[in-house]
Amino acid sequence: MAEAYIVAAVRTAGGKKNGRLSKTHPADMGGKVIDALIERTGVPAEKVDDVIFGCVSQIGPQTFNVARTSILSSCLPESVPGVSIDRQCGSSQQAIHFAAQAVMSGTQDVVIAGGVESMSQVPIGSPVTAVKEMGNPFTGIISERYPGESFSQFNGAERMAAKYGVSKDELDQFAYDSHKRGMAATEAGRFKEEIIPISVTLEDGSQVEHVVDEGIRWEADLAAIKSLNPLVEGGYISAANASQITDGASALMVVSEQALKEYGLTPLARIHAMSVVGSDPTMVLEGPIPATEKVLAQAGMTIGDIDLYEVNEAFGSVPLAWMKAVGADYDKLNVNGGAQALGHPLGATGTKLMGTLIYELKRRGGKYGLLAICEGLGTANATIIEVL
Repeated sequence: MAEAYIVAAVRTAGGKKNGRLSKTHPADMGGKVIDALIERTGVPAEKVDDVIFGCVSQIGPQTFNVARTSILSSCLPESVPGVSIDRQCGSSQQAIHFAAQAVMSGTQDVVIAGGVESMSQVPIGSPVTAVKEMGNPFTGIISERYPGESFSQFNGAERMAAKYGVSKDELDQFAYDSHKRGMAATEAGRFKEEIIPISVTLEDGSQVEHVVDEGIRWEADLAAIKSLNPLVEGGYISAANASQITDGASALMVVSEQALKEYGLTPLARIHAMSVVGSDPTMVLEGPIPATEKVLAQAGMTIGDIDLYEVNEAFGSVPLAWMKAVGADYDKLNVNGGAQALGHPLGATGTKLMGTLIYELKRRGGKYGLLAICEGLGTANATIIEVL
């Protein structure tokens, strides 16, 4: 079978809600990460076969196919097509899978996979709340099949903690560790290879380069985290152990072996195995567990063969429950911090985390990495890469 290689991966630094990236148009953020890939690889812009972008809230400035509008905001010629996809929080991880499948099928040689989300401009849930008079996605037969169910991610996070025996103390420690790891990675310059500068205008009119994740709480204190009340009485989830609302974009370039030779490219990693699953929609966030089991089986591997893993911290209960279920090692999990500290720009998170995983594996001399992301209504993607 033909192989698919990742040759470059970039992202913006995360912008907090109403922060430094809040006034940057999402298509312009998308254009910036596309431009960075072309600049880094030297692949002729007209040779890009397709751009596949994840975006969850495809309304307002993120509608009319944000992959295509990002192309038109970039250095790519008009001849390059683009398509936007929504697999909820794993949208740009699915973009990686579609790009890899296109390359492995032999139908395309150079594909950009990425994602963008401006959660300041397009608040989470906007596609429902902005047009609620048009109806609810869970009415009809779904409401009959799952009576009284709201498919709430918050309920799902609580259920995950309860089902897998994750205590609030464990969640709070994990949240604290996420910030401490994010701080350490930032101070050590571990994100420099993946973050591209975005010029932003501050309120005083001055221009700065945005290059540091804005969500890190540099003053993070474990006692303060523990003191926060859970969102529901007697529950597990608090504001501290949930992901942050974030603006950002990310992208990577997937190419064939032919493209490697034609453009003199050096691969960062090879796509080793991919899976996508559905699971109980009332648990909402449990999918990474069966997705991981499936992708490991496909690859003929065990969790012990994996050097590092990124499991999105939509809520702390997701990666901690995943860790307990699959027998993973805490010291290999989200080692540079996760969404609780660095943010979760929805449609951009998959390619963001993949870039972080690749560069950290290379820094450590590791070989295999696993990425898994929970997605709305119980779906999930998992990807195993081999660093070259």
